[in-house]
Amino acid sequence: MEANNDMISSNVQEATVTSTGDFKLKNFVCGAFSGLLQTFILCPTEHIKCRLQVQEASLLNTSVATPLLPYNGPTDAAYQIYESHGIFRGLYRGWVVTAFREVPAFALYFSSYDFIKDYTNRALKLRYGTEQNPWIASGLAGGASGCFTWALVYPFDVIKTRIQTRSLNCTKGIYRTGLDIIAESGWRAMFRGLGVTLIRAFPVNGVIFPVYEFSLLKLTGADRMID
Repeated sequence: MEANNDMISSNVQEATVTSTGDFKLKNFVCGAFSGLLQTFILCPTEHIKCRLQVQEASLLNTSVATPLLPYNGPTDAAYQIYESHGIFRGLYRGWVVTAFREVPAFALYFSSYDFIKDYTNRALKLRYGTEQNPWIASGLAGGASGCFTWALVYPFDVIKTRIQTRSLNCTKGIYRTGLDIIAESGWRAMFRGLGVTLIRAFPVNGVIFPVYEFSLLKLTGADRMID
């Protein structure tokens, strides 16, 4: 009887470990897929945003007393870019590097959140006994996973911005653009602005997951948050 109980217990533990591992893999794959899908909306909108943000700076060296801005707003920018270079070479300029940023970022974001949350929950249980602190764990895990993913993919964000703000006639790709940035300003330029990004990322992502899980809890009528 004891042998049977040990065998059942062992099988349950093995199944739990397998299930947890599959769940983390699902988080990674689903995160990557969601990152890929959002690039189709994110790329053209970020391209237009980047153009509008730098257009005034591009006029600083002009000798014209009252220079006209290239674009009168997001709609005009989208129209002009589409008219001159079409959809793929125009509006979707920088799509590949956007995917290089978003796909691994979201894959790591969701899978690392789950891992950090589990680790934080275990640490809090050891420190404070059987009392669980799911909201604290969720906030810390959200902030940490957001900072972790931004730190890893930030160079792609720098390259993406350069591609989406230079001349539309320039055909340099990701690799050559990265080499240009390093040649001009050194490898540190690939991480310029990362500190401010991380300062923003921790509180923003630290709020996202607790609010999401709290909303899910209320909508589903569950009595407690899933650990």
